[in-house]
Amino acid sequence: MHRLIPFLLLTSLLFAACRQAPAQSSLPDPTTPTAPSVSTVTAVPTAVPPTIAVTEQVFLPLTGGQESITATPEPEAAVLPTDTPAPTATPAPQYPPYAGPPLDRDDIGIQIYLHRQDMRDLVRHFQALDVGWVKVQVSWKLYEPRPGEYSEERFAELDRLVDATDNNDIKLLLNVSKAPEWSRSTTEEDGPPSDFGQFESFMTYLATRYQGRVAAYELWNEPNLRREWNGSPLDPALLVDLTRQGADGIHAADPGALIISAAPATTGINDGVSAVDDRVYLRGMLAAGIAGVVDGIGVHPYGWANPPEASAADTVQKAPSHNNHPSFFFSDTMQDYRALLVEYGAADRSLWATEFGWGTFEHMTDDQGNPASPPAGAEFMNNVSEWDQALYIMDAFALAHNWEWAGPMFLWNLNFAPGIGSAFSESGYSILRSDAARRPAYLSLEHRNE
Repeated sequence: MHRLIPFLLLTSLLFAACRQAPAQSSLPDPTTPTAPSVSTVTAVPTAVPPTIAVTEQVFLPLTGGQESITATPEPEAAVLPTDTPAPTATPAPQYPPYAGPPLDRDDIGIQIYLHRQDMRDLVRHFQALDVGWVKVQVSWKLYEPRPGEYSEERFAELDRLVDATDNNDIKLLLNVSKAPEWSRSTTEEDGPPSDFGQFESFMTYLATRYQGRVAAYELWNEPNLRREWNGSPLDPALLVDLTRQGADGIHAADPGALIISAAPATTGINDGVSAVDDRVYLRGMLAAGIAGVVDGIGVHPYGWANPPEASAADTVQKAPSHNNHPSFFFSDTMQDYRALLVEYGAADRSLWATEFGWGTFEHMTDDQGNPASPPAGAEFMNNVSEWDQALYIMDAFALAHNWEWAGPMFLWNLNFAPGIGSAFSESGYSILRSDAARRPAYLSLEHRNE
């Protein structure tokens, strides 16, 4: 009996120890030998959270002759919620999208700076912008510096441009002005030749050299300004005489070429010395018979810092300056010129906007990379941002699209900023920055029909 009690007590203690031993929370390492077990033991599983699926059985190889053990793997830990990631910022748009009517490439032109430019780069720009017209100014005094002697460098550049436009289905407009000093009575500023017959001879030479390859010629530039017509009275009848002789020279060599009249400058000045008001001057041109000489009437409807749809008659003006005269407004200029053509029985002549645009010096830099400002007299450009420039240009194209009497529109300009630097006001109108980066206006025009 005494021997039985210790035996029973020992048995009870062993049995209790087995029941109270905690369940293993992990499987044994199969690479660590263990003492062989006499029998298979099934471990009591731990509680499983209701969100976790029933675990699978895992069979692990045993070492040292140990039998296979069926074990339940440890349940996966519940996934804790993490912080919601911040939304990715939407990139700022690079240009205002165009939402107007589809624009025909044949109605879109652009003026370029040609001297010592890479023609391959220019062609890439023409293709990217999908323009149907390109305009370049032929400064007569640079192309014929002495009577009958022609600049090989200048004409070689022009030859390459003619080849490039001809090979890429682009029409070319040549604006010819600025008589050589040898042909004038004064060498101050620019002006016409004393003998208009000399202009006829030069136009014959051009039309012969490029017969059938130049679509149109614009004869002279802003003749209502003294700086473009110095040495002769600011008389529109004289401009018509010059145009007639230039047209005769062209038609003698290339009858199919179009003739476009010189466009007066829009200045708001009518002192008769520095300038004649552009509407007054155009009226004089029409009275002198310009409509019977040309195929289209040139116009330079610059908007200064005013949106293209704005008018001088508006009671509220966005621009703080150059807002008190119709000459400072794109739409006013186009509409007023059209009314004059109708008044003079020339409604069949379309208006060719051979220059238009808006200037800005935003993001413009000088030769040292420092921010540049508009030169004196062009401070109004501070009231036009690059974004405004893009919006105004595309809105102007859309307006002209709805005017059946409007001819091609030539944006002024593509590349004056990288071509001549930021010291000149012309560069503010460029749709390429000083470093040749593309402005929003470039991108809006490029992606207009997407």
